[in-house]
Amino acid sequence: MTRWQFWIDRGGTFTDCLGVPPDGGPLVVAKVLSSDRAPLVGIRTLLGLKESDPVPPCDIRMGTTVATNALLERRGTPCALCITEGFGDLLDIGTQARPDLFALNIEKPARLHRAVLEVAARSDVEGRTLSRFDATRVRTDLDALHQRGIRSVAIVLLHAYRAFGLEQELAALALDVGFEHVAISHEVAPELGLLARADTTVVDAYLTPLIRRYVATLLAELPNCTLAIMQSSGGLTDAHRFRGPAALLSGPAGGVVALAEIARQTGQARVIGFDMGGTSTDVSRFDGEPERVYETEISGVRLRAPMMRIVTVAAGGGSICRLDGHRLVVGPESAGATPGPVCYGHAEAAEPTITDANLVLGRLLPDRFAFPLDRERAEGALAVLASRLGDKSREELAEGFFHIANTNMAEAIRQISVARGYDTRDHALVVFGGAGGQHACALAKRLGMTTVLFHPLAGVLSAWGIGLAPESWHGDVDAGRRTLSDDDLAALAPALSELAARGKAALGRPDARVVQRVDLRYRGTESSITLELAGAAALRAAFDREHERQLGYARPDAEVELTQARVEVRAESRPLDLPPLAPRPASKAIARHRLFLDGAFVDDVPVFAREDLGAGQRISGPAVILEATGTIVVDPGFELTVRADGVLSAESQRPDGEAPELALVGHGDAPDPILLEIMSNLFMSIAEQMGQALRRTAISTNIRERLDFSCAIFDETGGLVANAPHIPVHLGAMGESVRAVIAAHPDFRPGDVFVSNDPAAGGSHLPDITVVSPVHDEGGACRFFTASRGHHADVGGITPGSMPPLSRRLAEEGVVFRNLRLVRGGRLDHAALAAVLEGGPWPARDPATNRADLDAQIAANQRGAGLLAELTARYGLATVQRYMRHVQDDAAARVGREIARLGDGAHAFTDAMDDGTPIVVTLRVHGSRMVVDFAGTGAQVDGNLNAPHAVTVAAVIYFLRTLVGAPIPLNSGCLRPVEIRIPAGSILSPDPERAVAGGNVETSQRVVDVLLAAAGRAAASQGTMNNLTFGNERFGYYETIAGGAGAGPDFAGASAIHTHMTNTRITDPEVLESRAPVRLLRFAIRRGSGGSGQFPGGNGVVRELEALAPLSVAILSERRERSPFGLAGGEAGARGANLWNGRNVGGKATFDVAAGDVLRIETPGGGGFGKPP
Repeated sequence: MTRWQFWIDRGGTFTDCLGVPPDGGPLVVAKVLSSDRAPLVGIRTLLGLKESDPVPPCDIRMGTTVATNALLERRGTPCALCITEGFGDLLDIGTQARPDLFALNIEKPARLHRAVLEVAARSDVEGRTLSRFDATRVRTDLDALHQRGIRSVAIVLLHAYRAFGLEQELAALALDVGFEHVAISHEVAPELGLLARADTTVVDAYLTPLIRRYVATLLAELPNCTLAIMQSSGGLTDAHRFRGPAALLSGPAGGVVALAEIARQTGQARVIGFDMGGTSTDVSRFDGEPERVYETEISGVRLRAPMMRIVTVAAGGGSICRLDGHRLVVGPESAGATPGPVCYGHAEAAEPTITDANLVLGRLLPDRFAFPLDRERAEGALAVLASRLGDKSREELAEGFFHIANTNMAEAIRQISVARGYDTRDHALVVFGGAGGQHACALAKRLGMTTVLFHPLAGVLSAWGIGLAPESWHGDVDAGRRTLSDDDLAALAPALSELAARGKAALGRPDARVVQRVDLRYRGTESSITLELAGAAALRAAFDREHERQLGYARPDAEVELTQARVEVRAESRPLDLPPLAPRPASKAIARHRLFLDGAFVDDVPVFAREDLGAGQRISGPAVILEATGTIVVDPGFELTVRADGVLSAESQRPDGEAPELALVGHGDAPDPILLEIMSNLFMSIAEQMGQALRRTAISTNIRERLDFSCAIFDETGGLVANAPHIPVHLGAMGESVRAVIAAHPDFRPGDVFVSNDPAAGGSHLPDITVVSPVHDEGGACRFFTASRGHHADVGGITPGSMPPLSRRLAEEGVVFRNLRLVRGGRLDHAALAAVLEGGPWPARDPATNRADLDAQIAANQRGAGLLAELTARYGLATVQRYMRHVQDDAAARVGREIARLGDGAHAFTDAMDDGTPIVVTLRVHGSRMVVDFAGTGAQVDGNLNAPHAVTVAAVIYFLRTLVGAPIPLNSGCLRPVEIRIPAGSILSPDPERAVAGGNVETSQRVVDVLLAAAGRAAASQGTMNNLTFGNERFGYYETIAGGAGAGPDFAGASAIHTHMTNTRITDPEVLESRAPVRLLRFAIRRGSGGSGQFPGGNGVVRELEALAPLSVAILSERRERSPFGLAGGEAGARGANLWNGRNVGGKATFDVAAGDVLRIETPGGGGFGKPP
């Protein structure tokens, strides 16, 4: 090496710079404040140069947040989207799911593109051209965009991953007009899936010009220097080839490369990276190869690009600590760099942070930080909170916040490990980031991990990883959903060879290593697994094995298909081992210090300087190690060893995964605010992990993709403790199902599992099947219940999909499980299951899929039971059960406070269904209690708009949760301050055998509308789910379609969004066309459909499909006769319409269509609020 190398990680607050001298001398390190010029400042600092001095020739490797910050702050290059006609609003609609389930003021991510040009150019699913654009007209339109100052354009055409000629022709036109940058979707992300490909292409158009300008600015001051930039995939690329989609995890990816190198150096087979910074914590995992994902979402934008798998949690040194009612809460808000933690000394800083808590606990030394810290201010801020509690010292409070932060970070680590089938106890924890050393041992103890590694460069580890990263190039090609076979793999070989040649040419390295991978999945499912290319038999065996581990099941008899082929070309860097430490006598402590540990002060804790430690020295905790870029706390029970390579290895002497916060908790009846928050988070985490398991293992599209499911845990009485918020119409309803099981089977035993979809016993509609599992202790006593509810594709009935628009009796909607004991003592009762699924006048059409989804639900319940067992082992049964009661008490108190804000008195509202059936509610408020009275509501109907009692209760719970406006556990406590009165025999509490398919999806929406209107919170939203089902003897398809949201007293309604009792995603246009014989002609915002007002209602959508084969169609919808009302003088939103070849078929219809017929669904808008200006 004849010239300097600089490895740089430009972060959000600081830029870390490592210098490698040409003479092989020791690395030099500098930290400078981040700015556009920070890399230049850092290089000059390391070389001892003045600002005006030229930088000598050198080689630079850099990770940067330039693109990430531009995306987060929406400061990219003005760009336009050129897309197939009919889809100009696609990125505004997105998946149609709202980001915050309970927010009435729905805030969609701001879009990136400034203008849209729709062009009449598209191909079909086989790549055949269906229509060509008019070149003269398109040139005129492009020129008009150029005249507006737009210089970058994204070109996205339907099915261009298969046929890219039309995109190339459009790109040539755009370049000829004078656009400086043209992003083409088949080059940027050549994969099936229009929405993600379009988003990724727009990101390229939005960020790549900005990146290139930034690179040019740097290189102007770096003549004769080389500059390579870190990509999100973990490889370097020449700065001139660096593009926006590859830039968004540039710095953190360097940390994963460093993680892999540390695993190699220390001989650890599996490691987890823990990077705790000021505002957030990144966690990652390495097991022989870095883990990558090929699709992710950042700042509301879906990205198709290879990226390191990194999970981020909003817990960092700057996370704000506060008291919320009876609970202590950490984050997600951060104090940032300004005003920062209270101890930084800024006058405007008032709320304590985790950094302040660590300082008060003694985990930071005030005079050994980058600048002096003000301990007195930190103590004062915590003392203010302690005085509000009255029974805890500031140190106890600080330790409580410390434990809460650790709980949150531990859950993030479980996401990348346990949730994916990996045991944390099989991994070492590798620490980096300035704050990580203060938490690492405590975090490892919580996770049952025995080894914690502190690298000498832990404070600048991402920069070190960037220096060690290989140069890399990634390319991929659609595999055409071929069947896995040696012949089909051979057919892919030419495309893979071409990609490899392109990659080697791009790197200029003919000797570069080529890695070929393929994405595989079971035919008919959507979850792909990426594996390194091998023969068909080896791939099949590896795929089944990995599918079983990751997703919980394997289907050896199912056909496997190839969806994507990938090539990575890699030119490895030479590993750089740090010089070994010389053996020396054990160094002595440089000071003695006081720590607060497990509820008590510990005096005389030794403090060591890291640079004084010699190889082989051992230090038992508690101890503090000071280093240049951070502080390490060795907790009691850990012994730290100094390795010859300079890595500090802390080994746990008692890896028990214990809960140290119990030392702070009394055993009285009153809830401890520390444990209340921890338990609340853990209960919700269990429900969420059940949901992850169910989504991974289910077969049906409704569960896997549309996310139409919910999971929950219950106490021993069937009281709901935590319901992961997936689908609002399921909220609270499963509690009735659990109690119905208890009543019907008082003799249940360990190993029993029950199934119900009975609307009279807590069910919603028949496709929503609930699986209930009692959870027993080792002595056979029932302590908890777990339950999962999922929307099955079909449970029989008179129409495929079990959503008949014109049903009149429950039996016409499918088979009914009436608290069936599906599993008895651990043994599945196949005969009983078959008797239900295959019995009755209209049995289930695909019992095998029902069985598979029921297996997935049982597995999800078992996952919850296992997690509850772990929780009980850690905290003790009495504590867990006590806090199950406390979280319900807390929810009741929060709801009560919000009820009181409504003001005493009666608040009433009336609306009507399209058939004229009135929905009436009166809210009678007295202090913190409320009666929700539906007296006056119409009688049950002969059709299927009857809403089961449980659905009406779920609507009330959803309403109450929107009132609170803050995350609280969704549990039985929410209803404690509320009395719900529903007239028996009404449309909201029908007789048991009445049809209910429409009540669940339609009437529930109208119930929420009247509740919110009575409270004055919002005008009517679209009031329907626009249920569309179509199919034939070979397949069935079901979707619900977005509409407009109602406006409120200080916000406009959102457009093209799912509202209230549903939040399911809609199928991507290309995926839809690849599965079903239909062509999506238009999916657009229905402009002008929102009601006018001071705050206007949101617009609905237009969805237009052409049948390509004869199909049976069913539509179940509302608001086709009565408009969504406005409030406070606001005008009503537009009614919806269902059109078949231009003829209105009404809100509820079944009919058969021929090839060439066109179905057009126009969904309602939301009502306005306040008189129009």
